[in-house]
Amino acid sequence: MTHPEAGAASIEGVSDPRRALAVVIGVVFIDLVGFGIVIPILPFYVRSFGVSDAFIGLLAASYSLAQFLAAPTLGRLSDRIGRRPVLLASLAAAGVAWTTFGYAGEAGARFGPVAALATLFASRTLAGAMGGNIAAAQAYVADITPRDRRAGALGLIGAAFGLGFAFGPAIGGLLAADPVVARADALFPAFVPATAYSLPSFAAAGMSFLAVAVGFLFLEEPTRTRATAEDGSRRTTAIGQFRDALASAALRPLTVAYFVVAVAFAGVQVMFIPYVADAFGYDATAAAFLLTYVGVLGAVNQGVLVGRLSRVVSSRTLVAAGSVVLGIALVAIPATGLVDRVADGVDLGGPAWLTLPLVALLAALAALSLGNALVNVSLATLVSSSAGDSEQGAAFGVTQGASSLGRTVGPPLMAVLYTVAVASPFLIGAVLLVPVAVAFGRRTE
Repeated sequence: MTHPEAGAASIEGVSDPRRALAVVIGVVFIDLVGFGIVIPILPFYVRSFGVSDAFIGLLAASYSLAQFLAAPTLGRLSDRIGRRPVLLASLAAAGVAWTTFGYAGEAGARFGPVAALATLFASRTLAGAMGGNIAAAQAYVADITPRDRRAGALGLIGAAFGLGFAFGPAIGGLLAADPVVARADALFPAFVPATAYSLPSFAAAGMSFLAVAVGFLFLEEPTRTRATAEDGSRRTTAIGQFRDALASAALRPLTVAYFVVAVAFAGVQVMFIPYVADAFGYDATAAAFLLTYVGVLGAVNQGVLVGRLSRVVSSRTLVAAGSVVLGIALVAIPATGLVDRVADGVDLGGPAWLTLPLVALLAALAALSLGNALVNVSLATLVSSSAGDSEQGAAFGVTQGASSLGRTVGPPLMAVLYTVAVASPFLIGAVLLVPVAVAFGRRTE
């Protein structure tokens, strides 16, 4: 076996590394399309049961808490038994979770809003636990890619995320439209609910099962240096693995950065759709197309731009620059609702829907996409380079777990802040990014 730095050992057992990379990216893309489908309906789904917007944050937190607990375990498990079985099993379970999610309305109609919310939380918790499989996907990419090319390859995983969020919300928004719901209601049997909330949920389940089929048929298991039973027996719990990570000089700043960035970004992740609904009057379909716009930009930024920048700029510098850009975008988003007051009704001369506040919002979202791409791809590259070949899954599991923990803490906090002051989640998120920018801007590789 050749030296790990040469990258040859990471592609043994895979007949065609390029095809293997394409397959795992395709699996991630299909899975993320399913995840993205339900995003536009989530706030409206929660509001349909007549509860506080704080439950939007709690529902998001349930997903992320489960992902936090599961990601390190799934990552380390993939080090021991293989990437392929972990990916396939988690995708299948996610399909079950999304199917259950679609029946929350039925539970509410029969047993009341408490049963509906319990169904939502149970299904989101299962989906979140299975969402920890991103650690196995990232480790798979590290297995089959030489170290000097991992920034670009991990950027492609980010591009799959971006495209998933581009196509997913658009599909979800279309499925939530009244004509589509009416047509489905006429075609579905009586035991299958056809609503603006169930159709996207069932479509998400279908995408998860499709990803299982694609992975089963085409995803190969790479031969690599595997963790031994002794390696896995020491501190196998999530807390134990985080203690290891925080004790590591290489992983500690990355783990903390993942956590802080996730908390900061939670304001956008959770409260963006309620914000555009309240400030712009947009429904789920309109909000979905804004998310599609962000997803397309994210795919370009993560799949092309960051990979090229990483060849001439250090990953630490890119994290610092991305934090600055992301912070500016977070400040700009709530300011877009005030543009009309400042511009005093300036007419752009185009179609009626193309208003100056919308143009300002699109510019802020472009900056958001760029900053997010720079931070996430560069942090993933640093994680990969900080871990040995037998510990890629564990390293990605811990850092993805830290991100999930941040998305557990952030959403309830940001949702409550939103009920107090609309701008506060975005502004506090920007403030949290300042120490990340300073810390990585001062460090050299």
